[in-house]
Amino acid sequence: MKFNIMSLGDHVTDPVTGVRPSAAARHMTLVESAVRAEAAGFNGVNMGEHHGIEYIYSAPPVLLAGIAQRTTTLRLGTAVTLLANLDALRIGEDYATLDVLSAGRAEIVAGRGNFFASTYALFGQSVDESKDRFRENAELLSSLWSGEPVHWSGRFRAPVNGERLQPPPLQHERDVMWIGGGSSMDSVELAARLGWKLMLPSAFGNPDFFVPVVEHYLQKWQEFGHRHEPEIGAGWHVWVGLDGRRARQAWEPRYRAYHQWMQQLLAVVNPELPAHQARPFDFEWLTASGPAVVGSPDEVVDRIGQLSERLRVSTHLLYMDMGGMPDAELLEAIDLIGDKVIPQFG
Repeated sequence: MKFNIMSLGDHVTDPVTGVRPSAAARHMTLVESAVRAEAAGFNGVNMGEHHGIEYIYSAPPVLLAGIAQRTTTLRLGTAVTLLANLDALRIGEDYATLDVLSAGRAEIVAGRGNFFASTYALFGQSVDESKDRFRENAELLSSLWSGEPVHWSGRFRAPVNGERLQPPPLQHERDVMWIGGGSSMDSVELAARLGWKLMLPSAFGNPDFFVPVVEHYLQKWQEFGHRHEPEIGAGWHVWVGLDGRRARQAWEPRYRAYHQWMQQLLAVVNPELPAHQARPFDFEWLTASGPAVVGSPDEVVDRIGQLSERLRVSTHLLYMDMGGMPDAELLEAIDLIGDKVIPQFG
């Protein structure tokens, strides 16, 4: 079982203290929490990528390169890389460079990001093209990552006429590439066909929604006949404290504020947001049956164990800094997971 620290970079005011950190401070928080996570025994760090909104991390390869210089074993990944919006060659160059600088620790969790229609508008693209852009860019990135000369032509970018990825990455594609998704079977099948790992999203819905998604991915993986083993990851909203009741009391107002902030944001980035996405905040349901894992170390272990078994997840991304959580409390919680949670999974 592997545990990664995750952050999407939500830039909000802490509803408990009234403090709103600067954007610069939020970036430094991720660096320091990643360093602390490595010391606590975490496997990796995963960070989001957004543009033009108050999820403020926009340049993951830059920030991950900074983390690489402060760590030695931590895997350096995204959550997600906007593969449908960005140029696949540039993505390959950026993350191959990160792979070289980190001595082979880069990971790409590629996502369509079609839920954020405003990003497509910002880049002058149509969200209706998201599936085709994503598939084309994933296939090109897969070819480029080999480090060999590539001859390729497609619909959305200029041809590649024998160029190769520079610098050549250190890791094999199977160790680096994930597809982040679960709402689209097209993306799930693409992951299985390419031999990429599957990362389920940290959404506010019921995790049981992803049971047939996982089954479909594993079935397609078998049909494509890959020689290496599939891997499934998932993102969760997580908080832990020595006393479970106090942990829930400390986290509930932050989680509530984050939920309210996100619902307002989603209405802006996607004017055609489906009605079922406007979910009311139900702390009891979210923490008992939803994507939230909160409580004492033993309670967190029990819930993670249940989710792992249900969805066959072996890599868990723990989103812990949401809702304006102060740095000191965040770092203490990272230490507690390293001390009391990770060891229970061997």
